[in-house]
Order: sequence, then structure tokens, then C-alpha cells
Amino acid sequence: MNPLTNIKNIYFIGIGGIGMSALARYFNTQGVVVSGYDKTPTTLTDDLEKEGIKIHFEDDVNQIDKTATVVVYTPAIPASHHELNYCKDNGYNVVKRSDVLNWITENAFTIAIAGTHGKTTTTSMTAHILRHTGYGCNAFLGGIASNYGTNFWSHEKNVVVVEADEYDRSFLKLAPNIAVVTAVDPDHLDIYGTPEEVLKAFGQFTDKIKNGGTLIQKFGTEFLVDTSNKKVFSYGYNKDNASFHTSNLKVVDGSYIFDIVHPDGVMHDVVLNMGGLHNVENATAAIAIALTLGIEEIKIKDAVAAFNGVKRRFEYKVKRDNKVLIDDYAHHPEELNALIGGVRSLYPNEKMVLVFQPHLYSRTQDQATGFMEVMDKADEVILLPIYPARELPIEGVSSEMLLEGMKLKAKKVMSKDELMQWAATTNDKLIVMAGAGDIDVCITKIQEIFTQL
Repeated sequence: MNPLTNIKNIYFIGIGGIGMSALARYFNTQGVVVSGYDKTPTTLTDDLEKEGIKIHFEDDVNQIDKTATVVVYTPAIPASHHELNYCKDNGYNVVKRSDVLNWITENAFTIAIAGTHGKTTTTSMTAHILRHTGYGCNAFLGGIASNYGTNFWSHEKNVVVVEADEYDRSFLKLAPNIAVVTAVDPDHLDIYGTPEEVLKAFGQFTDKIKNGGTLIQKFGTEFLVDTSNKKVFSYGYNKDNASFHTSNLKVVDGSYIFDIVHPDGVMHDVVLNMGGLHNVENATAAIAIALTLGIEEIKIKDAVAAFNGVKRRFEYKVKRDNKVLIDDYAHHPEELNALIGGVRSLYPNEKMVLVFQPHLYSRTQDQATGFMEVMDKADEVILLPIYPARELPIEGVSSEMLLEGMKLKAKKVMSKDELMQWAATTNDKLIVMAGAGDIDVCITKIQEIFTQL
């Protein structure tokens, strides 16, 4: 029996999270009474409230919807949370976000995009292509698609495009018809322990692909894949041996124009109006999915050209002759490296100032060497203090530690207030801001400062 059919009221603990809010929106469109808790108000929670969802911001058991059929929580909620423990202790059906995604996708044609980075943009591109071309899909995104201003939309077609999150091994609850793996670099070692365990989990994810399904993996990703019951393709930027790959790439007026070589021929002159060579690669994966589904090439090209990106993924906040401000969610060394490389491809002769907020003490400790090496590729680096999220401090792990290990001379650690003062006086043209914490608050303020200059 489908658990979804009996849900009349649903309550979310951590409703303001990007994945949780997409689920909340889904149930809201299904006529279910949706409510929830989150720690602080945000633009996203404001939007949910405007859509008719009741939200409160105190950990208060008296404000829980006591009639909730299901209570959904995110792994980011601490074990000491009063509301979560109340629901567990009082017989509520308490489940994780990944369980609900399992219910939704189990009986649908599911396209799941996994990877330690690149998955949000690739998922958003894929869902956008299916929407723009008229193919149709239900989309659950890990970011806000700029074209539509949302991380969820519905369609009567029983097709689901979903971001498959490896954190907490959530993606192992999905059984996709088409799966994409964008990257398998070591991350979330607080969950997996070793890089080998990360690879093992991605192998287990691909084992979940339904019989006769398709795996599309980035060229060079190495993990054990059982190929006996599925079709396997590779994709890559400038990788001639990949099943789907780019060629003849040009930069014209800040956009990329390239060809896609695929098993049945060549798609010429694809236009991507989004910065970053890594996003050319992400687009290649999304195009591979669309071609696998049999969508016409001309419709795919039109959709890619119309894609406006994802909030906080190589997003231009200011783009003028005298000032460029780029915002990105990058929080892993490989993501930072791709971001810096993408900026260099578009602005090869400009001084680049990187403003970075490290995310999590554990990730900073695990990836310290990688962060130092990548940040040395910028011309100047400003570090904000580490954003702790769900973690307590680790002795000796700080932004100052990263600074000391870097070879770059132009580097400093600043508080948010000091960063605002710097922004108001800097003459630098090209500023790139990155991180997965609350750096977006600073970005909004700096955008206002630069817009007034």
C-alpha cells in the first residue's frame, strides 16, 4: 500500500532546508495540510508561508500539529531537539526526508542525479530541459532554479527528477530508472569514515538502478558497477573517450558555445549562458539524459540556451564593466577549484579576489590541504570564520589554520563586519564569494553596496 494515500496532515522539523522545503511544497500541491518548524526565518520560509504553510521558529512542542499523520525530519536536526523527541516518544510516524522521497519515487519513472558536487546544477538543468521541451516532470531540486524561482514543481506525468543526496546515505533509498553520478570525491567523512567507503556507497547506489535502467557517470569516476542489468554511459568535458562529450568549445560574449558528441552523432552549437567550465560538463550530463529519453535535439538546444542557472551556483549578482560579483555554493576543494577555473576561463586577465567561508569543522580538517592548494590559485583571498552548522568546534581547526598553510601572500581573515567595510572601499573589479553557510547574507549586502557604486 502506498503510504502517500493516507497522509492528511504532515509536519516538518527543519522545513526551511532546501530539500525539506521541496517536499513541503509537494504535499501542499497535493492538498495535504502542511506545517513545520525551523530555527530561523529565511527568504525560503517566507515564501513557504506565502504559499499557505504554517511555520514557527521556536523549539516548542505546543506548536506541533498534533493531528499530523507523518512527521518528517532532517539529519541536521540535533538529537536533543525537543519537538523531535516529543514526536518519537508519543507514537507519531517519524521518518527522514529520504523515506518520503522513497515513497514518492518508488512508483514513478525516476531520474536521480547523485555526486559529491555538481548534482544540484545538473538536476536543475535536467528538470528545466524536461519542462521547457514539454516532456514534463515533477522536480525536487537542491537549489532554487532561477528560471522559476522555486526548488519544486509538479506535473501530471509520472516522471520524477530528484537530487540524490549522499549525506547520511540517503540516496540508497532511491531506485531510479536513470541515474547520474557527477563526482565521487571524498566528502562527508564524518558519515563514511574513509574515501573507500564513499566509493562503496556510490556503487551501492548504482545497484539500486531498476532492471534495464541506465547509468550515466562522469568519465573517470571509479567505483564498482554491476553492468549486467543496465546500460552504462559516460560523459565529460573535453573527454574524447566519453560516450557524451564536448568539442569545439568557444567563449562568446560571456557564454559558452560547443558541440556535443554522442553515440548517435553530433549536436552542433549548443549555447550555455552560464559561467564555469564545470557547468559545461553538467550541461553535458543533462543533455545526455534528454537524448536518452528521445527528446529532439532542437528542443534540447532551445532549453539549454534558455537556462538561467541556479541560485548560488556561479550566479552573477553584479555584472558591469567596472564590477563583477559572482556567488557560488562551493564548499569542497574540488568545487572551489572548478569555480576558480570557470572564472579564469571568462576573465583570464582580471585580478580575482576570493571570499570564502569554510563549512563545518570536520570538512575543514579533512580537506585542509586541498583547500589551501586551491585557494592559492586566486590572486587574493579573504576568509570568514568557519560556519559550524551542526558541529561543535574542533581544537586547532580554524580559518586562521588554513591561512597559515597557504603560499599566497595576499590573504586575511575577516569578520562579517570587516568584510562589509572592505566591500565599501575596494577598487577590485572581480570578486568571487563562495561557501555553504550563511555567507549569502553578506553577499546580499555586498550586492547592494556594489549596485550603488
